[in-house]
Amino acid sequence: MRANIGILTVSDRAYRGVYEDLGGPAIQAYLDEVLTNEWTPVAQVVPDELDAIQAALIRLVDDEACSLVVTTGGTGPAVRDITPEATESVCEKMMPGFGELMRQVSLQFVPTAILSRQTAGIRGRALIVNLPGKPSAIRDCLDAVMPAIPYCIDLIDGAYLTTDESRVKAFRPKPK
Repeated sequence: MRANIGILTVSDRAYRGVYEDLGGPAIQAYLDEVLTNEWTPVAQVVPDELDAIQAALIRLVDDEACSLVVTTGGTGPAVRDITPEATESVCEKMMPGFGELMRQVSLQFVPTAILSRQTAGIRGRALIVNLPGKPSAIRDCLDAVMPAIPYCIDLIDGAYLTTDESRVKAFRPKPK
């Protein structure tokens, strides 16, 4: 069964066309490289507006049946950075370990990683993961959390995701 995966870029400037969205394509390129199952990207760019982010997340999960939604942008401390708040408002459960691990890994590269507020949460049968906006940071963060993503999605009855084990080995418990 083909999996739908949402890719949501949150950026006022990319939304207005002031600059090219690099984050969304970086997420898609990463997933193309790592996932071995068939999947369909469902991409969208929205401004840093709470209602726009919430509506996009709800549409991707509820209407597009995405089992995974990966966002980029809006995770910093700036006034308009509100992606984590939007994510939390549409999720039934938050998964703080994702953000903790992503910050820990990012601190190996930049001391300002402590300013990032990445998080993750569960809405229905979907995992929503908030990433930073910089393509190299997207890769670093996804490398850190991707081993846990397929099993997390298994646990919430989402689509079955498989990875190229030479690139990222997804953890799944061994059958008894």
